[in-house]
Amino acid sequence: MFQMQSLYPEELVSPMREELTSVGFQELKTTDEVDSILANQQGTTLVVVNSVCGCAAGNARPGVRMAMSHSVKPDQLTTVFAGVDREATERARSYMLGYPPSSPSMALFKDGELVHFIPRLAIEGNMPEYIAADLKQAFDKYCK
Repeated sequence: MFQMQSLYPEELVSPMREELTSVGFQELKTTDEVDSILANQQGTTLVVVNSVCGCAAGNARPGVRMAMSHSVKPDQLTTVFAGVDREATERARSYMLGYPPSSPSMALFKDGELVHFIPRLAIEGNMPEYIAADLKQAFDKYCK
């Protein structure tokens, strides 16, 4: 079977990964890891599709980190890295039907159903505070 290669060296993306893992996100690097979380998902799960782009660095990851200070959070926090863990990212996106692939993006699932999605278009040009507020509102609605 053909395995997709990472577009970026690990030493470049490692600090970008840590921005999320340091606040409790679990990295999903394989299709099996994605399926083990999302296939029979119970409760709430946030999936952040991470990216090396400027809007991920300046808006998405800071916004997600701000949202983690909220009193209400999803049961599980997960992340895949577009362009790096490519098969895992494609598998995660297969659970986000109805939305075109976008990096970065954020998907909130409740009991296996996609209930909230933030695409790149809502991240680009918006401040991290806006992204954090959007996530907190979704957490309040779906994670209680």
